[in-house]
Amino acid sequence: MKKDILIVGVAGGSGSGKTTLTNNLIARFGDQVTVVHHDNYYRSHHDLTYEERTHLNYDCPEAFENELMIEQLQLLKEGRSVECPIYDFTIHDRKPETVTIEPKPVILVEGILIFAEPELLKQMDIKIFVDTDADIRLARRIRRDVEKRGRSMQSVLDQWCATVKPMYEMYVEPTKKKADVIVPEGGRNQVALEMLFGRLERHLKQIRED
Repeated sequence: MKKDILIVGVAGGSGSGKTTLTNNLIARFGDQVTVVHHDNYYRSHHDLTYEERTHLNYDCPEAFENELMIEQLQLLKEGRSVECPIYDFTIHDRKPETVTIEPKPVILVEGILIFAEPELLKQMDIKIFVDTDADIRLARRIRRDVEKRGRSMQSVLDQWCATVKPMYEMYVEPTKKKADVIVPEGGRNQVALEMLFGRLERHLKQIRED
């Protein structure tokens, strides 16, 4: 494994602010950072109809092809590029194409359930849990899914009640204790961001000095 690659996990509930935090890190460190989204590793269901796919549980650990993500993170740690799958939320299935991810000094791994799989957890050098109140997370999810994923408000609310909320309580919330750092309000927490900036800057400085 290349010792100059740092893997940072960013977990938390849907709508917690993981993406905002991740985007702040990208804005600060530019091409020294790359992101691997857990969402892209949702299992493909080409054998099911669209209607059948809408009724699947996407908020449990089994919904993800974690074994592939673990394999690709290990390759990135070795300094090798990977072909990452692409998930299309508008059709609830993977796209046929992939995207190439190149290894960078800092690899951000973002997703709701990345701390719930022990072998995936082992890949991470720093573990961050973004903690935000449920009412705020629901409001953000409604806005995102309606505006960007073509969902109706009723379908978002139905999914929240059926799987998102109960699965958060069962699988996501318990992983908070596995985090090195808990960040309230994600990317809007300037104090936490400055601390993370400092930690990553020290890592990058060490690479330059080596």
